[in-house]
Amino acid sequence: MTTSPETETPAPGAPRRAAASRRGLLRTAVGGAAAVTAGAWALDTPDAAAVPRRRPRPATPHEALRELTAGNRRWQVLRERHPHETRAVRDALVSGQHPFAVVLGCIDSRVPPELVFDQGLGDLITVRSAGEVLDEAVLGSVAYGVLELDIPLVVVLGHQACGAVTAAVHADETGATLPAHIRFVADQIKPVIDHSLEGAARVDAAITAQIRLVRARLAAEPDLSARIATGRLGVVGARYELTSQAVHLIR
Repeated sequence: MTTSPETETPAPGAPRRAAASRRGLLRTAVGGAAAVTAGAWALDTPDAAAVPRRRPRPATPHEALRELTAGNRRWQVLRERHPHETRAVRDALVSGQHPFAVVLGCIDSRVPPELVFDQGLGDLITVRSAGEVLDEAVLGSVAYGVLELDIPLVVVLGHQACGAVTAAVHADETGATLPAHIRFVADQIKPVIDHSLEGAARVDAAITAQIRLVRARLAAEPDLSARIATGRLGVVGARYELTSQAVHLIR
């Protein structure tokens, strides 16, 4: 049987040589690791000459929507770029932000806007509430993005299999009593329920109808409608399909 170096009986004087050899290997390994680590930190350290240039910020509703559409296509085919996450970008964002879209979405953990649209730090203002339901805090958050940050696009993003809409439909059908704060959400969704439909079709139609309702309410807000009238702002409805990972516009 062949023995390994670790199990061989050392000859006289061999232990000292082996120990010295091991110390040499250890020094080499540690030195190599240090060099790699130093190299990694050097690559991660902002260098004015190496800071990547960001693409120009979309300045119109059309440009912003085109950017989101392209990002969602990347997401669908697993070709995400995960843009604007570098140390240089993080340092640059300390001095201010210039996002190009507000996305009002549901709280569902399966629909994070930055991932769905393959955007990064400083690109989106995300406002999330169950079923995209509006209240003063949500309205104020959307308005802040538009009026204070001069964002040209607001997207109301609903999604397939929305739990908030499902709960609202179920409560409407059964008369079930929901906890107070959840009842507020359900009451806001209730007007869009189509009682001519049944089962899953009723829920699915209500999801789309809720997107349309919220979009219409936002577009009717005086401060926002004034910008829409001049072409400075677009407010669109969109729906994310969990099964395909695609976002499509709701007319």
